[in-house]
Amino acid sequence: MKKYLQKKLNNEKGMTLIELLAVIVIIAIIAAIAIPAIGNIIENSRYGAVKSDFQNALAAANLYIAEEGTDPTDLDSLSEYIEDAGSLIDVTISRVTTAAGDTAGADEGSLEILGSFDLNGTTESLTVAQTNAELSEMSAAEFKDLIQN
Repeated sequence: MKKYLQKKLNNEKGMTLIELLAVIVIIAIIAAIAIPAIGNIIENSRYGAVKSDFQNALAAANLYIAEEGTDPTDLDSLSEYIEDAGSLIDVTISRVTTAAGDTAGADEGSLEILGSFDLNGTTESLTVAQTNAELSEMSAAEFKDLIQN
């Protein structure tokens, strides 16, 4: 009996069709779970890149004000301070006006950026009135919600 089982085990080569189907089903289940998660990660990284572009524009505008003593008006005036505008297409920069009508100082990070940007081949517009610190604390998903609202 022992010889018969050893002979039977030694003659087995390859996998049966059922074993192969089981492996394919397991791989399909893993793929069904992983693909949407990866898609969400990619989308959030695109929004994170746009957020970084706005942060860079705010930082460049603050540098411009510190060195030039005047407010920048658009993206072209920041070309010396920002090497690559990234996804930003058109930007208008202005000071945030407080409720009392005062214009807040640039040292407070109180610039407002109205910008158009390219996201997934479509042009979107957004006004960012947050300070640079508030933008850096915001996650890509929160920034995505800001754009979509």
